Amino acid sequence: MSTTVPIVLAGARGHGRWHLGNIHRLQAMGAVRLAGICELTPLADEEIPEGLGTPEQSADLGALLDATGARIAVICTPIPTHTDLALTAADRGVHVLLEKPPAPSYAEFRRMADGVAKASVGCQIGFQSLGSHAVPAIRRMIAEGAIGEVRGVGGAGAWARDEAYYRRAPWAGKRRLNGHDVIDGVLTNPLAHAVATSLAVLGTTRAEDVTGIETELLRANDIESDDTSCVRVTTALGPVTVAATLCAERPGDPYVLVHGSAGRITYWYKQDRVLLQRAGHGPEETEYERTDLLENLVDHLTTGADLLVEPESTGAFMKVVEAIRLADDPAALPAGAWRLLPDENRRIVPGIDSLVAAAADTLALYSELGAPWAPPKEVST
Repeated sequence: MSTTVPIVLAGARGHGRWHLGNIHRLQAMGAVRLAGICELTPLADEEIPEGLGTPEQSADLGALLDATGARIAVICTPIPTHTDLALTAADRGVHVLLEKPPAPSYAEFRRMADGVAKASVGCQIGFQSLGSHAVPAIRRMIAEGAIGEVRGVGGAGAWARDEAYYRRAPWAGKRRLNGHDVIDGVLTNPLAHAVATSLAVLGTTRAEDVTGIETELLRANDIESDDTSCVRVTTALGPVTVAATLCAERPGDPYVLVHGSAGRITYWYKQDRVLLQRAGHGPEETEYERTDLLENLVDHLTTGADLLVEPESTGAFMKVVEAIRLADDPAALPAGAWRLLPDENRRIVPGIDSLVAAAADTLALYSELGAPWAPPKEVST
């Protein structure tokens, strides 16, 4: 890259620390320069990685962009702030890397997507798994008929989060806060990649690809939002069922499973690892490279490279967010359906690991798998 691109990071604590590290990597390559940090409380010197210099700091993103002349804003702030901050940058001609989920409602998503399009700035949505070279490779396998006729896609995510996770910020685990949508549930935030990646490998990423959505939203923790849920998305290319929990007994790597009439493809998206199993062949496992989304956005500015995750390519995911937003509040699991692990200070749902796997394997919802605590399905079209 011939030009060093000045960057402002909005939200440098929490997950923002990952972005700080990534900016540090790109700055060492000479691709970017951290010009500013936008935080309500300025970072102390020891919170800024050595080698990043002394970036300007302010709680006002617009003023910081004006003062620094930044060309890119990385936005890693609470979900309800995403749209306004993205538009603050776009209005100044500043390109945006917007952390997922891009917005807490479809209306806010459209306001953001339409605004950045009108401003003619690049906007990359931070679904890092969609930068994996495995995604186009899987699409090619499907197109070439490697597993026959596709029957559907399943996604499985069995993770663990302790009580502190839900106390890390005022919006954590909330559906709404101070009259604003948040929708911080298992499928919309921590395991949002499972949903977005399942839709992506099938090639059904746009809002118009979705014709129906069924949700089952539950919670074992004392929160507003869901921590143990599943969703089935109906598309013209087949069903996409994703099951997820933050109450796993034995947490593992999430994965996507493409079902075909003559085989299957398993994609562990955090590892960029793909397993192809098909009739008449031995199993074939491949690890793929990944293009960093900020690096891709910098390339877009400096060389005209196509963006990997533009807003419109997350429209189907946002339809899922909207269905979850409009659904009834998540049902609390009965006391006998979960238990506390005192040593880890977290709640587990016995049997949930196998239920999550079974949902991905059969494309069925929890209620259809016989989970006694599953509520009636809620359908949104």
